[in-house]
Amino acid sequence: MSEKHHSFFTNPYLLLTLTALFWSGNMVLGRGIRADVPPMALAFWRWAIAFVLVLPLALPHLKSQWPLLKQGWKPVILLGLVGVGSYNTFAYLALQHTTATNAVLLNSFIPVVTIAISWAFLGKHLSRPQAVGVLVSLCGAMTIVARGDLQVLAHLNLNIGDAWMLGAVLVWALYTVGLAWRPAGVHPMLMLAAMTAVGLTALLPVYLWEIAQGRLINVYLGSLASLAYVGIFPSFLGYIFYNRGVAEIGANKGSLFIHLMPVFGTLLSFIFLGEVPLWYHYLGIGLIFTGIWLTMKK
Repeated sequence: MSEKHHSFFTNPYLLLTLTALFWSGNMVLGRGIRADVPPMALAFWRWAIAFVLVLPLALPHLKSQWPLLKQGWKPVILLGLVGVGSYNTFAYLALQHTTATNAVLLNSFIPVVTIAISWAFLGKHLSRPQAVGVLVSLCGAMTIVARGDLQVLAHLNLNIGDAWMLGAVLVWALYTVGLAWRPAGVHPMLMLAAMTAVGLTALLPVYLWEIAQGRLINVYLGSLASLAYVGIFPSFLGYIFYNRGVAEIGANKGSLFIHLMPVFGTLLSFIFLGEVPLWYHYLGIGLIFTGIWLTMKK
């Protein structure tokens, strides 16, 4: 691979943009297949597929890096529990009870919560242009979700699904900030495999409990294809890209790319559901990109 192509595929901004695209598809799918795939089953099999994919890439590094991994076991367990075990599980539980619109709106608060946690625990703060950028970007996300009408925001009824989504927002912000403490020198694939193993261990008992409740996957081509998608793109590739992007540009800037999810959600709804974008979509997308530009510019 040429140097030019290599730098293109390792560009943190591209990696974070692709992550937002994959995760938007995950939200649309999580809501779309909620009747056929129960939330714990979706979370468990998503990560089981990702684990199978990452294992061959992780094992060559296990022997030489095991001491480093063992030494940093606390952050590995914490990141596995919040990033793998909790975030998506909470989001899938949320999508059983709330609309994708509410979920995406609440998800848009991740950058704000991440910045607050970074400020509180790491003493990191944004410059004035960066703070303005975050605000502009958040306004863009709100514009899309509110469909250009403040009344929509005023009449959003928070339910149990929204409470789960707020929990998801909090644990994802903790995960993003927590990436700063992952053990140095551990290969990214080994790190992802270790976190996934922790997450799967936590998910297994609740998945078995769900089965005991009689909630089973409705097995057909669509449900299997959905599981394959969430295992490969949002989980395996999405986490590799997100972890790499955050490592390069930091938690505050990295989390800002979550604001791209309403943009991609709009585009995916147009492509797959035939929902035509309206003026407020374009306005919101413009504000989001302006906000990201303001936050990124030197």
